[in-house]
This record gives sequence, structure tokens and C-alpha cells, in this order.
Amino acid sequence: MYKNKMGKVRSGWIILLAITATMIAQMILSAPGMIIAVIIESQIHPNISDETIDQVLDSSPLSLLSQGLGLIGGIAILFLLWKFVNKKRISEMGFKRFSPDFITGLGLGAVSIVFIFLILLFTKNIEMANSFASPDFSAYTLSYLLFFILVGFSEELTFRGYIMTTLADNGNSKTVVYIVSSLIFGVAHLLNPNVAVLGIINIFLVGLLFAYMYDKTKSLWMPIGYHITWNYFQGNVFGFPVSGTTPHGLYGIDVSMGNNWLTGGSFGLEGGLLATLMIVLGFVVTNLYTKKRVM
Repeated sequence: MYKNKMGKVRSGWIILLAITATMIAQMILSAPGMIIAVIIESQIHPNISDETIDQVLDSSPLSLLSQGLGLIGGIAILFLLWKFVNKKRISEMGFKRFSPDFITGLGLGAVSIVFIFLILLFTKNIEMANSFASPDFSAYTLSYLLFFILVGFSEELTFRGYIMTTLADNGNSKTVVYIVSSLIFGVAHLLNPNVAVLGIINIFLVGLLFAYMYDKTKSLWMPIGYHITWNYFQGNVFGFPVSGTTPHGLYGIDVSMGNNWLTGGSFGLEGGLLATLMIVLGFVVTNLYTKKRVM
């Protein structure tokens, strides 16, 4: 039950341990700050509802800082498990010395969101609350950049670096490695606010894209870069929800008059078909890039 034919502990148990341990670490480190933020907001707004509390916490600097500390704790636990349970070096997770693939990933993630935004704008599926010449800079502009950098590193180290490598090391086929890691990535987003079926499908597909980037480059740098700018440009440049979470963008976006199949509605761009298109194009671009890179 616990070991496979090769006498190794089954990858599923190792992955379950890693996910459970990182979640516990994140909760322990983020809980105090979140509780304090709830107490503060409840005192400021004594009649605040549970739903409004969630919205306020999305906007609370203390809440954001707490979540960031949780992500750092989760990464630390993941590295410890990799060293003492998997008994491998960090570089074997795909987290090697810095690579230009990171810059390529950053560019692809940003360009993908810019294309979706422009298509929606020119087809009148969205309206802008402020002009391009009047961006609304705030403390969230920098704080969320740092936060999404942590999210990019945390999720790619977990779902691609740890899970994919653990599955591969236990003799699973590449198909199984791709699908299982992406399914776990999708399931991890099921409890996000305003969750949408197409949104989860797209998160599964982008999980496959990140897996493909990781596999083709033999490094986490490209998917980490793409992940960071995909989230940041979506939520903190153009002001769309990111997987259902509250946006704090340089620009205010109204999607109420648009087609939800294109805009993703309250879940964000990941819940729309244009995101599906960009993810598919991401496979093509990654393939062309890695072929040229090898040459």
C-alpha cells in the first residue's frame, strides 16, 4: 500500500505529506496576522458582515503580509522535505542558478494578459474607469508585486518542482506526471472565490503549460516568470480579479456589459475563452522558443 514495486514509498504519499506540511506551515504563520486584521476591521466596522470581512481582508496590508509570511514558511518546509524525505539537492527540483528563461517567462505572461485586455477593450467587452494616462498607483502596486513573486515561486516549486519530480522519480510516465500535477494544481484552486468551471479547466490547462515549460527547459525559471506576470498584470495592472480574488489595479475595469465567456466575469480572465486561447498559444511559443534555444 505504501511502497511501489521498486520498494520506494509511493509518490502519492510523499506528495500528500508535502502538501499537508506546507499548508499547515502557511496557516500557522499567516493565522496570527489574519486574526489581528479581522479584530481591527471588526472594531472599525462593528456591523460588518462575514462577506464584507472577506473583501476587507483582501485589501488589508496586514492580511497580505501574513499571507506572504505563510508562503515563505511553506517554501521553507518544502525545501526541508526535499532534502530529508526525497533526499535530493535543491537543483534537482529544477531550481538551478538563474536563467534567462525567467525573463522570457515574465515577457510571455505579460504579453498574454495584454493581448487579452486589448481584445476585450476593442470588442467593447470591458470599459476602463480611468484613462491610460491616469494610472492609479497605490501601496498595492508594489506590495502585490512582491506577493505575486512569492506566489509564483511557491506554486511552481510545489506543483512543478516537487510534485512533478517526485512522480517522475517513482517511475510514472510523462503523461501521468503532467496530468496528475496539473489536476492537483486545479483542485488547489477549487475554493477560490467566485469559482467557475471554465476557470478551473483553464487553471488545469495552464498547469499543463507550466509543466511543459518545466519539462522543455529542465528548469523552473520560465514557468515562475510566466506565473508572476500572468497574475500581476491581470490583477494589479489591468484590474481584473485573479482567480476570483479582489483586484487592485492601476486601471479600473468594468466587465458588467461584456460576455462572461470572454471576460471570465467575477472569476477573472482565467474564467474566459480568451485565456484558453492564450494558454494554447503558450504551448506553441514555448515549443518554438526551446527549439531555438537548443540550436
